[in-house]
Amino acid sequence: MNDLSNTSRPLHYHTEIADIVARMVELQQAIDNHIQDTPLRHLAVLRASQINRCGFCVDMHTREARKDGESNQRLDHLIVWNQTGDFSEAEKAILAWVEALTTVRDDTDYSALRETLRHYYSDQEICAYSAVIGMINFWNRMQISGH
Repeated sequence: MNDLSNTSRPLHYHTEIADIVARMVELQQAIDNHIQDTPLRHLAVLRASQINRCGFCVDMHTREARKDGESNQRLDHLIVWNQTGDFSEAEKAILAWVEALTTVRDDTDYSALRETLRHYYSDQEICAYSAVIGMINFWNRMQISGH
């Protein structure tokens, strides 16, 4: 039975559905094993976290990226990645994919985005990054809804 005395209290996913969270962590590890470019993975999860406005995740992924050698300038410019010269065309292709899969819109041309991605990445890599994006969106929503 629910405690109705404090219905606005935070949710504790890690204790309430610990078995599901543990499986999601295992899935995250399996997905991450398919990503060879750790710096690009950092940019992808950070950009999705920015879009989703998950402060906890932005902080965590920014720290991880810096720890792995990402520059402050690129991290500062990530929010305007398509307006700076700080990112390669290959990185921009992934960042566009992040935005398309994080902010689903009717007018997004996924075919054109896939075509651009295929100039730089194999289908396996695109699928792996799609899974990374899906997972960070899952984690962002869990974190946001828990508070």
